[in-house]
Order: sequence, then structure tokens, then C-alpha cells
Amino acid sequence: MEKALDQWGQDTKEIEVGARDTRSFGPGTSLETVLLQRNQDRHFGETFREPGSTVLFSLDRQTGESIARTVLKHRRSETLSFEAGGEGAFNWMESETDFVVNDVAQDLPAANVRVEEARGELFGKATWRPTATLTAEAGLRQEASRISSEGDVELEKTLYFTKPRLAVTWAPNPANQLRLRVEREVDQLDFDDFVADTNFNSGGDVQAGNPDLEPQQAWVFEAAFERRFLGDGALVLTVSHSELSDVVDRAPVFSPSGDAFDAPANIGSGYEQAFQINLTLPLQRIGLRGAQLKGEVEWEKSRVTDPTTGEKRRISGSRPVEWEASFTQDLPAWKLAFGAEAYGGWRETYYRFNEIQNRKLKTFVVTYVDWKPRPDITVRAEIDNLTERGFRETRYRYGGVRGQAGLEYTDDRDLQVGRYFYVRIRKTLGG
Repeated sequence: MEKALDQWGQDTKEIEVGARDTRSFGPGTSLETVLLQRNQDRHFGETFREPGSTVLFSLDRQTGESIARTVLKHRRSETLSFEAGGEGAFNWMESETDFVVNDVAQDLPAANVRVEEARGELFGKATWRPTATLTAEAGLRQEASRISSEGDVELEKTLYFTKPRLAVTWAPNPANQLRLRVEREVDQLDFDDFVADTNFNSGGDVQAGNPDLEPQQAWVFEAAFERRFLGDGALVLTVSHSELSDVVDRAPVFSPSGDAFDAPANIGSGYEQAFQINLTLPLQRIGLRGAQLKGEVEWEKSRVTDPTTGEKRRISGSRPVEWEASFTQDLPAWKLAFGAEAYGGWRETYYRFNEIQNRKLKTFVVTYVDWKPRPDITVRAEIDNLTERGFRETRYRYGGVRGQAGLEYTDDRDLQVGRYFYVRIRKTLGG
């Protein structure tokens, strides 16, 4: 029998402050400095009840991020320019988790942990235009970070990453452009993966944390061709291939008592491939003055080895196809603008050690009309979710570790949401 949500509550407080300073040191040279501070305090609790069982989960989590960044830019000539700088960051998270079943506290890996990361990066970039049609950009970043954890998981480690980048742009004429890029990318670690959490609201269970994660790395090879036409029209074709290492996905972990939990983990190497089409099409040639059609579609393929079964599969959460399209038209004589936007449906799959979860979201369509009777007044009428988009989630739950235990049950939920309409009137107050 499936658990039933009895009650839950959440309280989140956030604060963010920042400052930016730009100074000029003569023609062609400038220095920019950015300071940023973010803090969050989150309290969360859930209670699930079913006949003969009560599950309590509570989470108290505080996070902080401090960033300082400075960049020196120098333009030596019309064909050569340089950038150099550095960034320092200090991130921390302190999390306390309680997981109680029938008044008995459960062992949960990385339930009570404080994690800190001190990270520094030095970088430089040179941009060279040897001819009017060719531009080359070469850059290098060197990153170092120290990660430490106290509490349920005691560890300390230092990571170093060298991140070169080379990009070349060839534009033989104003209508055509070819862009090539080779770059090593390193993802930033997500502190939420370091500590225990829950996804009860989506029908899942408690998830363990893993402070010993390595950031995912990728060698990215990308080519893009852009063709401009009809004034503002453009067609961009982009293809990319990424060789991945230390892929961050999900894997089983075991508590000291032998209980199995799902947790984020580095599951080895893999790859991602993507093909993207972007189109901007002005419609004046067919008699629709001030009208424009825009669209974007991306196909993606990924492969990793499932740490639970040893079989090849997609990366959890990757979407095979995503697309969106919009139509807009301005009618200045009537002081009107109207349009429609469509956000294509998608599907994604998440792989847990004892579950496969499929999520599907249908196409979302918005239509609107903007009327500006006066320069200081705007009226907007909008219909959202014209297609009455729904969300479907199907969970295949196994009696134990996938590949070793049989299918226990299938939970299929199909949620439908209706259309909604609103009118907004905006008045701008002059000084």
C-alpha cells in the first residue's frame, strides 16, 4: 500500500547582496570587480501515515556563498585584446536531518553534516583577429578547491582542474558564419547532493547524501553554422559532442545497519551528443508587417553505465527532445502587439537503485494581446495553458535492487491542469 501524505511544512529565508565596480585606466584598459554574498535558511518537515506505520522526516539546512571576482581587460590594438583575472569563493552548508519510522530513529548516511568549499580560479584569455573574416580566441583557467566535511562524514580533499578553451569564428561574408569550439568544462558541485534529503512529494523516499563527490568533467567539441537572411532572419545549426568523466548520477549506498538508500554518486564515464536548430523568420515578405516567427528544437543523446545493473542507459534527467516556438506581431497604428508562445512537451527518466521514474510534461501554449493606449499605460490580456497541459509520472518500483529483485508495483499518476486567464494594467509614474 502506498504511503499517504498527512502533513508537511516548509519555511525558507534568503538574502543576497552584491556590489560591482568598474574603473578605466586610459584608453583600452579597464578593471572590473564584483562582490556577492548569498545566504539561505531552510526548514522542512513531512509526516506520512498508513495503517500500522508512521514516517517522520525533518530537515534544517543553512547555506552560504561568498564570491569575489576581478577582471582586467586590455585592448592592445584593433586586432588583439587580452583579459586576465581571478575569482575566489567560499561556500558552506550545514544540514541536520531526522528520519523516524514508528518512533524509531533510522540510520541515514550523511544526515548531519557541515560541508565547506574554498575555491580559487585564475584565468586568462587572448582574442586575435588576423583578418577581417577570422577571429580566434584562446583561454586557460586553473581551478583549485579544498572540500571538507564534518559530522556523519569526515573528509578533506583538494581538487585541481585545468580548463583550456579554443574558439574560432570564420565569417566569409555578412550572411554566413562558422563557429568551432573545443573546451574542457568542469561542473560546479551541488551542495544539496552532499546531504540527505527527501522526495516524498513526488512519491519517492529518503535520499542519502554523499559529500565525497567529484565534479563532473567534459571535453566539449562543438560546431555551429549561422545563415542570415531577409534582414532579421537567421538559421543556426549547432552540433556538439561531449566526452564525460566522473558523471554525477544516482547509485545505492548502505547504512551501518545494512539498509539501502539512493544517493548521488560518480558513476564513471559517458558521453552526450546534441543537435540544435534555431530559426528566426520575419514574415513581412508574405504580407504580415511587423510579424516574426521564432523556433528552437534540440535533440540529445547520452550514454552511461548504470551502476546498479551494469547496463547502458541515458543519464538521469536528460531529455531526448526539447522545443519551443513563438509568433509575435506589432501593430503600431492600433497601439497593439499580440502573439503566441508554445513550450514543447518533454520526457525524462530517473534511475534509482530500486526504481525507474518516467516524467512527461505536455505542450504549454500562451496567447496574449498588449495594448498601449498611452505611453505610460500598458494593458495585457493573456490566456495561459491553452492546451490544458498535464503532467504524467510513472514509477516502476522493484522489491529490492534492480536487476536482482522483481517489479513490486507500478504507480501511474496523470495530473491535468486547466486554462487560466488574466488581465494586467501597468501604469508608469513619471519623475
